[in-house]
Amino acid sequence: MFTIDPHMALPESKISALAEDTSDDEACVLPADTMLILQQFLQEKALKERSEEAGPESAGCFEENWQLSQFWYNEETKQKLALIVKHLQENNPSDTFQVALLSAPSAFKHVVKENKNAMLFEFDERFASYGENFQQYDYNRAFDAGYMDAYAHQFNLVIADPPFLSEECIEKMGVIVKKITKQEGKIVLCSGAVVHDWAKKHFGVSMCEFRPEHERNLGNEFRSYANFDLDSILNKEQ
Repeated sequence: MFTIDPHMALPESKISALAEDTSDDEACVLPADTMLILQQFLQEKALKERSEEAGPESAGCFEENWQLSQFWYNEETKQKLALIVKHLQENNPSDTFQVALLSAPSAFKHVVKENKNAMLFEFDERFASYGENFQQYDYNRAFDAGYMDAYAHQFNLVIADPPFLSEECIEKMGVIVKKITKQEGKIVLCSGAVVHDWAKKHFGVSMCEFRPEHERNLGNEFRSYANFDLDSILNKEQ
């Protein structure tokens, strides 16, 4: 039997032990605050287990976190990004086609339907529910020695959406994208029109006609950039 101060924060290990110790066959009287914590823990555990069983395509929907500068794409934009993935991998001569999304979590479920091994790199650890398809990262560590070396030159296509419209952010994201992209790999950058010069300088990409859109209207004009003819793919699919 556990003795718990309801005013103290409980570590997850202790909550887990309490959950295992509590059975339907025995009466377990707990303070109201402790019971609430236990119920929340069990609900989150069940949700995580269901997500893992269903796979990354069906992992839970997440609300935007504006403090992390998260703004979700609308349905049409997610479909178009998935079309780009589909077209490029169908025309790829190699046996494997690997895709990475950096800070573009709202497009992941559409992309992973086209490429089951697609990897989401995201600072927000809520997306760890995607299991092996998720890798937590921080663009601010771009210049750290050895950072992201495990993924060096691994991806045929990288889709990136830097969270901030500053040259510092674009530069650091560019360092990471260039490191993880294969030598002849494709890059898609979704960002504001104001980053045009920085995108060319740090990513080596040019502005495209395709304009990504969001579920919520943003104050900044949003554009796409690529190091290949992205527009011809989308126009062909229309």
